[in-house]
Amino acid sequence: MNKRPELSDLEIFCVVARLCSFNAAAAELGSSPAHVSKRIAALEEALGTRLLHRTTRRVAISDDGEIVYARARRLLDDIDGMAGALSSGRDEPAGLLRVACGLRLGRNHVSHILSAMRARHPRLELWLELVNGPLDMIAEGFDIDIRMGEVSEPHLIARRVVESRRILCATPGYLARRGRPQTLAELQQHDCLLFRDRGHSFGVWRLHGEAGPVEPVKVTGPLGSNHSDIVQNWLHDGQGIAMLSVWDVADALADGTVVRVLPQFWQPADVWAVTATRASASISIRLGLEFLCEQLRAGPFALRTEVDSCSQSR
Repeated sequence: MNKRPELSDLEIFCVVARLCSFNAAAAELGSSPAHVSKRIAALEEALGTRLLHRTTRRVAISDDGEIVYARARRLLDDIDGMAGALSSGRDEPAGLLRVACGLRLGRNHVSHILSAMRARHPRLELWLELVNGPLDMIAEGFDIDIRMGEVSEPHLIARRVVESRRILCATPGYLARRGRPQTLAELQQHDCLLFRDRGHSFGVWRLHGEAGPVEPVKVTGPLGSNHSDIVQNWLHDGQGIAMLSVWDVADALADGTVVRVLPQFWQPADVWAVTATRASASISIRLGLEFLCEQLRAGPFALRTEVDSCSQSR
């Protein structure tokens, strides 16, 4: 390294790396593309390496750039956390809060909650990214990740938002045509709607019963997707049996559009709010966590997880 990089240049670089564009970064920063390009060049000179690969169409981060981005984000978030800790109890939360979560959870619940949060805290800027796979919070620069399933990363702090389950369900029309399975083994004779969810094998359903985990069930079907909306569409079209979070089909279960299949089995799928330990001192993240947890439990866009009340087998 030739000399110590400027903190402001690291901030500019993180924005360019996130947006993959000098023009978009300049617009977000309220600057000019020429100034952004000049500061990135100065940062590369200071570090003695190429951080970004530039073409006429796009900007791509280099291998060294990935390393710098991850470390710079940690550094910048530590500084934000320090400032947040000092202003705790005195100032309104301000600045950018980056939130990630799954597709349907984000669109149908979290997006509305963030809108209410913005109304309550007008100095906050909010970015919601909908993801459909594993997420590296630190490398990708997120403050809060609302996710389903156990949190295995030892460097993250997880707060359980609600206890929940994934359940098996189908339309009455499908079951009238194909019959209702009475055992897990009979699922292999049915069209199962396949969805590659975060942390779960494709075509393998790992279920629990009253006595605990049961043997994984290999399921097949002519329809599969990596997008939960597609699986929902196929479910309501009567195309087969799906395994979905109870909160995601609560309304359909309540009105009988969809019914449970093999209700004695389910997959644990608690909803968690996850942060990195380095961000624990930030007032914006603390208030964001509290508001999200509160609203997902009991607000107008809360997750309905009462299995017995909304998922009677018919």
